[in-house]
Amino acid sequence: MPGSSSRQTRAEFVRHRNGDRSPAVPELIEGAAVSAEGPRISILIPTADGRRHGYLPQLLEDIQGQSYQNIETLVLVGDTRQGRALNYGAELARGEYILTFDDDSRLGTPDVIATLVKALEENPDVGMAGCENRLPGNAGWFVRRLMFEVPRRSSPPVNEITDSDLAEHPCLMMRKTAFYQVGGEHEIIPRGLDPYLRREFRNAGHRVVIVPGIWIHHLPPPSLRLALRQFYRNGRMSALVSRSFPDLALDNALSHGNVEIRAQSRLYRALRHGMRMLVAFASLRWIYLATATAYGLGVLVETFTGRSEHHTSA
Repeated sequence: MPGSSSRQTRAEFVRHRNGDRSPAVPELIEGAAVSAEGPRISILIPTADGRRHGYLPQLLEDIQGQSYQNIETLVLVGDTRQGRALNYGAELARGEYILTFDDDSRLGTPDVIATLVKALEENPDVGMAGCENRLPGNAGWFVRRLMFEVPRRSSPPVNEITDSDLAEHPCLMMRKTAFYQVGGEHEIIPRGLDPYLRREFRNAGHRVVIVPGIWIHHLPPPSLRLALRQFYRNGRMSALVSRSFPDLALDNALSHGNVEIRAQSRLYRALRHGMRMLVAFASLRWIYLATATAYGLGVLVETFTGRSEHHTSA
């Protein structure tokens, strides 16, 4: 039965724990139809500032408009270590299932939560489920163009439950028991949480899938200046992981499938990044070229200075 009896403390289940500061401050919002036994779904939303360009209040409205309301929403404010914030939320979670959203996600249909719950109920071998990430029709030109040009900012649709490396934290439902089983999120690495967690779920015998018929919009920053700053920071964090945790510098796939995740050498990753920049230039994808340049600059700065601000918001 879902509820407090199935909870564990963070110290009990976390395999890679980072205790260098206090955890995030949780804000609890209960759904409109929480049962007497407690919520079935615990939604976890890590956020550095509680707003994220104004996207977070819109996401909370989307959650209130979902058809499934036997939920609790924990907004985890102030911890820039996403993995640590999510582990702290999982410790507090009363639900049978954990559902993560990024604070810049928007829900594309009113039955996202209901459909994910149904998929896990009907498929006991599935431990982790995500959904399609679509370009939003009502967003501004820059946001839609960036999501079209930059890889992994949108994803191909599926017609059936599909094993996929594109199940990611912006919308990710997991069995709480499986999350505890694999040791939760990796709290030490500042980047690469998605491929790490997918690998651990698969190694524990759980399928990782995309569910059809529902979608989200994982929105980028609303201006070029903010986007370049984000990609520069992401480049620094990726370089930090490659230098300090080379076995966890895991690749993300660009398509569906049960992909074997491998750690690549820094030279290989640098050459691949350069090739992608050339392709972006040749195909006139100027926004992608600009963000890839900012990312590459962040990698170079971190590689040659060895200092990092350790920010992790995506």
